[in-house]
Amino acid sequence: MHTMATDFRSGRDFPRRAREEIGGFLWLARVFDKARAAQDGAIHDYVYPCPIDRGVFDRWGITSRMFDAALDSCDTDDEILAWVRARVSDARRDDANRWLLEDRSANLDRLDVEEGFVAV
Repeated sequence: MHTMATDFRSGRDFPRRAREEIGGFLWLARVFDKARAAQDGAIHDYVYPCPIDRGVFDRWGITSRMFDAALDSCDTDDEILAWVRARVSDARRDDANRWLLEDRSANLDRLDVEEGFVAV
């Protein structure tokens, strides 16, 4: 059971890294953190759903509205992973992961630098 800070107003706390995975799903940890922060009114200057969130959701075959509704019953990584696995095939997961790593790698690198996960 893993939960992360979802109040990003301090400017010192961030969503989890884009490349961090939960159960083989890249971006899930990050979008879960951002969605919960948005729901709590503590997203600060992050955008949810941002274009990458929407791109991942499209490839997973779900919508941000569906994901938001899942927050009512999913409080932990294990719970959101079970919810996503029930709706997203391995092929769709792999397509989204490939899109992130191949087509959006510059975006992921920029986020890592901006959020201090890697040195410049």
